[in-house]
Amino acid sequence: MVDRQKVETILVRRFPGATRDQVAISANAILGLHEEWEEVHCHNFEQLAAEQAEGEEFRIFRRRSL
Repeated sequence: MVDRQKVETILVRRFPGATRDQVAISANAILGLHEEWEEVHCHNFEQLAAEQAEGEEFRIFRRRSL
């Protein structure tokens, strides 16, 4: 489970000019991702594999059926 205070702290550090409302709205959106999106484990994507070999990290998501 994601800690809301940690998310807000990261957002404030990343976007120092953001208002408290903007940070709260962003945190709500981030925390709500698990309800609407699910992680997909993909295979055989050559481009992603090449970039991952260079140190990139990826997570692939798809919208859940409601």
